[in-house]
Amino acid sequence: MFFEAESNKKKYEVQVNESRSGYKVSLREEGKDWRHFDISNDQYQYLDETVSFLFNNSSYLIDVTNLGMEYTVFTRGSYRTIKIFNEEAILHESLKAGGGFGTGENLSSGMPGKIVKVLVKSGDEVKEGEPLLIMEAMKMENEMRADRDIKIKDVNVKAGDNVEAGAVLITFAK
Repeated sequence: MFFEAESNKKKYEVQVNESRSGYKVSLREEGKDWRHFDISNDQYQYLDETVSFLFNNSSYLIDVTNLGMEYTVFTRGSYRTIKIFNEEAILHESLKAGGGFGTGENLSSGMPGKIVKVLVKSGDEVKEGEPLLIMEAMKMENEMRADRDIKIKDVNVKAGDNVEAGAVLITFAK
Protein backbone atom coordinates (compact mmCIF):
# COMPACT_ATOMS: atom_id res chain seq x y z
CA MET A 1 0.00 0.00 0.00
CA PHE A 2 1.34 3.44 -0.93
CA PHE A 3 0.23 6.72 0.60
CA GLU A 4 1.47 10.20 1.44
CA ALA A 5 1.47 11.71 4.91
CA GLU A 6 2.03 15.13 6.45
CA SER A 7 3.01 15.92 10.04
CA ASN A 8 4.50 19.10 11.51
CA LYS A 9 4.57 20.65 8.02
CA LYS A 10 6.80 17.80 6.73
CA LYS A 11 5.64 15.60 3.86
CA TYR A 12 6.40 11.89 3.54
CA GLU A 13 5.89 9.09 1.06
CA VAL A 14 5.16 5.73 2.68
CA GLN A 15 5.13 2.22 1.18
CA VAL A 16 3.91 -0.69 3.34
CA ASN A 17 4.06 -4.34 2.24
CA GLU A 18 2.67 -7.12 4.42
CA SER A 19 3.99 -10.68 4.49
CA ARG A 20 3.30 -13.69 6.71
CA SER A 21 6.20 -12.74 8.98
CA GLY A 22 5.48 -9.01 9.31
CA TYR A 23 5.73 -5.74 7.45
CA LYS A 24 8.31 -4.02 5.28
CA VAL A 25 7.88 -0.25 5.67
CA SER A 26 9.66 2.26 3.44
CA LEU A 27 9.55 5.94 4.33
CA ARG A 28 10.87 8.98 2.51
CA GLU A 29 10.71 12.51 3.81
CA GLU A 30 10.34 15.07 1.03
CA GLY A 31 13.76 15.82 -0.46
CA LYS A 32 15.51 12.96 1.35
CA ASP A 33 16.43 9.33 0.64
CA TRP A 34 14.20 6.34 1.32
CA ARG A 35 14.61 4.56 4.68
CA HIS A 36 13.53 0.92 5.00
CA PHE A 37 12.33 -0.94 8.10
CA ASP A 38 11.41 -4.59 8.67
CA ILE A 39 8.84 -5.10 11.42
CA SER A 40 8.21 -8.71 12.43
CA ASN A 41 4.88 -9.91 13.80
CA ASP A 42 6.38 -10.41 17.26
CA GLN A 43 7.26 -6.67 17.54
CA TYR A 44 3.68 -5.46 17.94
CA GLN A 45 0.28 -6.45 19.29
CA TYR A 46 -3.16 -4.85 19.50
CA LEU A 47 -4.58 -4.08 22.96
CA ASP A 48 -8.03 -2.48 23.32
CA GLU A 49 -7.72 -0.16 20.29
CA THR A 50 -4.08 0.66 21.03
CA VAL A 51 -0.90 -0.87 19.67
CA SER A 52 2.02 -2.06 21.77
CA PHE A 53 5.07 -1.70 19.56
CA LEU A 54 8.81 -2.41 19.84
CA PHE A 55 11.08 -0.35 17.60
CA ASN A 56 14.86 0.10 17.81
CA ASN A 57 14.93 -1.51 21.27
CA SER A 58 12.33 0.94 22.63
CA SER A 59 8.74 0.17 23.64
CA TYR A 60 5.83 2.33 22.48
CA LEU A 61 2.15 2.25 23.40
CA ILE A 62 0.31 3.98 20.55
CA ASP A 63 -3.30 5.18 20.52
CA VAL A 64 -4.75 6.45 17.22
CA THR A 65 -8.04 8.22 16.46
CA ASN A 66 -9.09 9.62 13.13
CA LEU A 67 -11.47 12.10 11.56
CA GLY A 68 -11.48 11.86 7.77
CA MET A 69 -7.89 12.07 6.52
CA GLU A 70 -6.53 13.44 9.81
CA TYR A 71 -5.20 11.08 12.48
CA THR A 72 -4.27 11.98 16.04
CA VAL A 73 -1.53 9.74 17.45
CA PHE A 74 -0.79 9.64 21.17
CA THR A 75 2.46 8.02 22.30
CA ARG A 76 5.05 8.66 25.00
CA GLY A 77 3.04 11.48 26.56
CA SER A 78 2.49 13.60 23.47
CA TYR A 79 0.01 14.01 20.63
CA ARG A 80 0.88 14.27 16.96
CA THR A 81 -1.49 15.06 14.11
CA ILE A 82 -0.86 13.23 10.85
CA LYS A 83 -2.76 13.72 7.60
CA ILE A 84 -2.88 10.60 5.45
CA PHE A 85 -3.45 10.86 1.70
CA ASN A 86 -3.99 7.69 -0.30
CA GLU A 87 -5.08 8.02 -3.94
CA GLU A 88 -8.76 7.56 -3.16
CA ALA A 89 -8.70 10.09 -0.29
CA ILE A 90 -6.94 12.67 -2.47
CA LEU A 91 -9.55 12.20 -5.19
CA HIS A 92 -12.54 12.50 -2.86
CA GLU A 93 -11.16 15.56 -1.05
CA SER A 94 -10.44 17.34 -4.33
CA LEU A 95 -13.79 16.58 -5.95
CA LYS A 96 -16.31 16.76 -3.11
CA ALA A 97 -18.72 19.66 -2.90
CA GLY A 98 -17.24 22.65 -1.15
CA GLY A 99 -13.71 21.37 -1.67
CA GLY A 100 -10.78 23.71 -2.07
CA PHE A 101 -10.52 23.30 -5.83
CA GLY A 102 -13.68 25.28 -6.62
CA THR A 103 -13.76 27.91 -3.91
CA GLY A 104 -12.05 30.75 -5.81
CA GLU A 105 -12.78 32.29 -9.18
CA ASN A 106 -12.64 28.95 -10.99
CA LEU A 107 -13.06 25.21 -10.76
CA SER A 108 -9.79 23.32 -11.15
CA SER A 109 -9.04 19.63 -11.46
CA GLY A 110 -7.74 18.03 -8.27
CA MET A 111 -5.97 15.29 -10.21
CA PRO A 112 -5.58 14.02 -13.78
CA GLY A 113 -8.76 12.70 -15.35
CA LYS A 114 -11.15 12.68 -18.30
CA ILE A 115 -14.17 14.94 -18.68
CA VAL A 116 -17.25 12.74 -19.13
CA LYS A 117 -19.97 15.40 -19.37
CA VAL A 118 -20.20 19.18 -19.00
CA LEU A 119 -23.50 20.22 -17.41
CA VAL A 120 -23.22 24.04 -17.70
CA LYS A 121 -22.43 26.67 -20.33
CA SER A 122 -21.24 30.29 -20.32
CA GLY A 123 -23.81 32.61 -18.76
CA ASP A 124 -25.55 29.91 -16.67
CA GLU A 125 -26.43 30.83 -13.11
CA VAL A 126 -25.88 27.85 -10.81
CA LYS A 127 -27.06 27.39 -7.23
CA GLU A 128 -24.83 26.01 -4.48
CA GLY A 129 -24.61 22.21 -4.64
CA GLU A 130 -25.71 21.90 -8.28
CA PRO A 131 -23.46 19.78 -10.54
CA LEU A 132 -21.12 21.54 -12.97
CA LEU A 133 -19.50 18.60 -14.73
CA ILE A 134 -18.69 14.91 -14.42
CA MET A 135 -15.05 13.85 -14.43
CA GLU A 136 -13.61 10.34 -14.46
CA ALA A 137 -10.50 9.81 -12.36
CA MET A 138 -9.10 6.51 -11.08
CA LYS A 139 -11.92 4.62 -12.87
CA MET A 140 -14.60 6.49 -10.88
CA GLU A 141 -17.05 9.07 -12.19
CA ASN A 142 -17.35 12.11 -9.92
CA GLU A 143 -19.79 15.01 -10.06
CA MET A 144 -18.06 18.31 -9.43
CA ARG A 145 -20.54 20.69 -7.79
CA ALA A 146 -20.77 24.42 -7.13
CA ASP A 147 -19.63 25.32 -3.62
CA ARG A 148 -21.78 28.49 -3.67
CA ASP A 149 -24.19 30.36 -5.96
CA ILE A 150 -22.18 31.30 -9.08
CA LYS A 151 -22.47 32.55 -12.64
CA ILE A 152 -20.44 30.70 -15.29
CA LYS A 153 -18.05 32.92 -17.23
CA ASP A 154 -16.18 30.35 -19.36
CA VAL A 155 -16.20 26.58 -19.77
CA ASN A 156 -12.67 25.54 -20.75
CA VAL A 157 -13.30 21.81 -21.37
CA LYS A 158 -15.64 19.55 -23.29
CA ALA A 159 -16.66 15.91 -22.97
CA GLY A 160 -13.77 13.63 -23.88
CA ASP A 161 -11.00 16.05 -22.85
CA ASN A 162 -8.16 14.66 -20.74
CA VAL A 163 -7.00 17.11 -18.08
CA GLU A 164 -4.00 17.35 -15.78
CA ALA A 165 -4.08 18.13 -12.06
CA GLY A 166 -4.58 21.86 -11.55
CA ALA A 167 -6.16 22.48 -14.95
CA VAL A 168 -8.78 25.26 -14.90
CA LEU A 169 -12.04 23.61 -16.01
CA ILE A 170 -14.58 26.40 -15.48
CA THR A 171 -14.12 30.11 -14.76
CA PHE A 172 -16.74 31.91 -12.65
CA ALA A 173 -17.95 35.48 -13.21
CA LYS A 174 -17.03 37.93 -10.45
